[in-house]
Amino acid sequence: MASDPNFPRRAAQHFRLTRRSALSAAGALVAAPWVRAQSFPERQLTIVVPAPPGGTADISARALVEPLGKALGQSVVVDNKGGGNGAVGAQAVLNARPDGHTLLMAYSGFHCMSPHLVKLPYDPLKDLQAICNVYSAPQVMVVRSTLENIKTAQDLIQYAKANPGKLNYGSSGNGSVQHIATELFKQLTGTFVTHIPYRGSGPTIVDLLAGQIDLTVTTAPSLMPHIQSGKFRPLLVAGPRRLSSLPNVPTGAEVGLKGYEVDAWFALYTHAQTPKAAVERIASEVQKIMAVQAFKDRAASLGAEANYLDPQKMGAYAQAEYTKWGQVIKTAGIKAD
Repeated sequence: MASDPNFPRRAAQHFRLTRRSALSAAGALVAAPWVRAQSFPERQLTIVVPAPPGGTADISARALVEPLGKALGQSVVVDNKGGGNGAVGAQAVLNARPDGHTLLMAYSGFHCMSPHLVKLPYDPLKDLQAICNVYSAPQVMVVRSTLENIKTAQDLIQYAKANPGKLNYGSSGNGSVQHIATELFKQLTGTFVTHIPYRGSGPTIVDLLAGQIDLTVTTAPSLMPHIQSGKFRPLLVAGPRRLSSLPNVPTGAEVGLKGYEVDAWFALYTHAQTPKAAVERIASEVQKIMAVQAFKDRAASLGAEANYLDPQKMGAYAQAEYTKWGQVIKTAGIKAD
């Protein structure tokens, strides 16, 4: 071969082709993450709601389905997986491929309170990562309107004191915001009301409508249709100010319960190993959706606030909430039933 006069030329051409192939392969490897980021999403997205249909977590998720699907160019569906203080839904997200196509509508009660009361098979602050906050809402206390003798919060307190254990209340489960909020109410008022835990606010509301329970404390979005129909009677708002959608309902402070403030938030989360590009893409599109006045007005009409927090701010806020409610639960001596 060495005596071939064309060998040097052919060898040089072979080297150049080999070098170009190697450089192309290296370039493809470098570009791969960019290509994947640009192609997200590649298929349908699922928002897992860790509660049955009808509650505020469900309402928050469904408010995003149409506009988010349109923005991303893929369909978005809601999958309700209640139970286990939010663990069933969260575990479904953690078991899915961590590529941004499976999301969780995290609920503050499950995310920041339940871990202090029950043993969860995951760490919500480490195994899940924040995308953005969607709705924030104070808790509202309501009784079924068929309780003719209870028109105000003071009526409730007086009746409960005179008849300990005769009234009962429903919550979304042991360790839920509703559970803790009502236990704090009982401690502040020196009353005893029996706790009936459910698997989400949806079933709680169904039984309240049916007269199986007497009262509940939850966020306004799931209560508003029944307040407006006259089936539920609102007694107080556990927030710093009255709600624009319930202007005649006093705050806890206004009925003599200073400091009785319990806010709930509903935020999109996903698997902690999900690529940053997918998280930021979803957060960016949701921010645009939430900036639309109609979205804000819809939230306000339900007794909530469209309160966007980006991934970093939402993550820091959740950490602060986790610490805050851990201290409240410990100080109040609240335990899961």
